[in-house]
Order: sequence, then structure tokens, then C-alpha cells
Amino acid sequence: MSTSIELRQLRYFIAVAEELHFGRAAARLHMTQPPLSQAIAAFEDLLGTPLFLRNRRSVALTAAGTALLPEARRLLAGAGALPELARRAAGGEAGRLALAFITSADYSVLPPLLRRYSERHPAVQLTLQEATSDVQVEELLRGGGMDAGFLIPPLPDKAQAELDYMKVLEEPLILCAPSGLALPPDGEPVRLSEVPELPLIVFPREVSPALYDAILSCFRAAGVVPAIGQLAIQMQTIVSLVSAGMGLALVPQSVSNLMRPGVEYRALADPTPLVETGIAWRRDNPSPVLKGFLELLRDL
Repeated sequence: MSTSIELRQLRYFIAVAEELHFGRAAARLHMTQPPLSQAIAAFEDLLGTPLFLRNRRSVALTAAGTALLPEARRLLAGAGALPELARRAAGGEAGRLALAFITSADYSVLPPLLRRYSERHPAVQLTLQEATSDVQVEELLRGGGMDAGFLIPPLPDKAQAELDYMKVLEEPLILCAPSGLALPPDGEPVRLSEVPELPLIVFPREVSPALYDAILSCFRAAGVVPAIGQLAIQMQTIVSLVSAGMGLALVPQSVSNLMRPGVEYRALADPTPLVETGIAWRRDNPSPVLKGFLELLRDL
């Protein structure tokens, strides 16, 4: 004997529970009364308890029937929504999207992009994780739960066969210095050769080789050999160390949106390489949600 509950049984039970009359419920279901009565009796046998109190004059719900009614309605409504949910998921309008991002993306492209995407696809659940570029690449190569990541290129050689990449943003480097440092008047670009000597706070090179090399190239072009003071993985940590007077840093321009007491951001007069931010994803990821996200990103 089958112990599984069928949607048909729930539909029959709800009709009788709402009508409290087998004849009216049968008419509502476009069937005759005897098969309905038999179906309800079989449903009660399956559950192991009566759902209705019956006599010649009335039908009433038992305590079990009263408790079951709201759950039966919920289950039936959920089942009815499944075709629409499947259609929306296949079209990228519902589902889950897991994104990773470097700190600078959180202060530049990410907030307006997520706002626009959520407005267009409110049924998609977004999962966000801050991670450095090297961690993102490893996670994508493992094929874990991450769909895509905002990172600083280039992709390592080992990743280029499996990952796709799209450029999103280019921005210059700027000076992040402790407040009160002897710098040119406000609004004037700063030359690195004129900045008072302080230790340089920077990423470890293995975390983001392109950003590390771009920062050091600025100093080389200015004829300055910086003393590396502190290594920090997160941009917030670098800015915090600068605010504590531990040194200075060169950061992507968007990081100036991270306001911190004791920190001053200044444009550089020296030629500055542009730091690129892009998005990477597995080439074999079939997710319609990811496809829709990338299409929106291309449009923007």
C-alpha cells in the first residue's frame, strides 16, 4: 500500500473542509459524491486518523482535520507555483547567484550594479563574499559554490583554460596618506618625489601581482625606492593602518569612497597606470541566473 500523499487527495480534502458538505464539494470538484467519499475515507486511512465527523445531518472537522487544513492549503499552493518557478529559473529570473568581490569593487561598481540587478530580478537570492583575487581564482577552479568573482587581472595561466573574464572598470591609483602630512595645498595633485618618506603599506604580491607591480612601478617612475612597512590583505586594513600613522599607500581611486578619520586621499601628478577590475566565471557554468547577470553587466 502506498504511503505517499497525492495532490489530488489534498485537493479533495480542502474542498470538503471548506464546504463541510460532501455533495457541494463533489459538485465543486466536478465529480460525483460516492467517489469523493471513498477518496476521503482512503485519505483518512493513509493518515491513520479521522479528518471529519460525519452524521446524516452535518459534516465537521476533527482536531486533526482542523490542524491539517492550513498545511494542505500551503502545500497545494506551493505545488501550483512550481511550474512558474521552473519557468522563471530557466529564464534566469529566479534562483541563486553567488558572487565574490575584492574590496575596491565594493566601493565602485558593485553597489549600483547589485541595486540594478535586484530591481530587475527580485526573486534571485544574492550571496556575497569578500575575497582577494587569488582566493577567488582558486575557488572558481575548484568549481565550488561561487558563480563569479570581481577581481584584478590577469588570470593565472592555469586558470585561462577554464575561466572566462570580462573587463568592468579601469581607474588610476591615488595616494592614501595620514592626515597632517606635509603635502601640496588641497586640490593639487601630489608628486611622489615630494611626499615625505613614510613606510609603504601594500598587498603581498602573491595576493594581487598586478596591483602590487602597478604600485611599485609608480615609485620607480618617480625615482623613489619605498621602504615596505606593512603587508595587509584587505583594503580596509590598509586604510586603517594609514589612519594610525603607520605609513602611506597607493590605492585604486574608488577606495577614496572609504572615509576614515585621519586619512587623506590625493590625486597623483605622476603618470599612473590604470588598475583594471573585471569579473571571472567558469566557462562551463550553465546557470541562467549567471547568464542574466553578465548580460546586465555588459549593458551597463
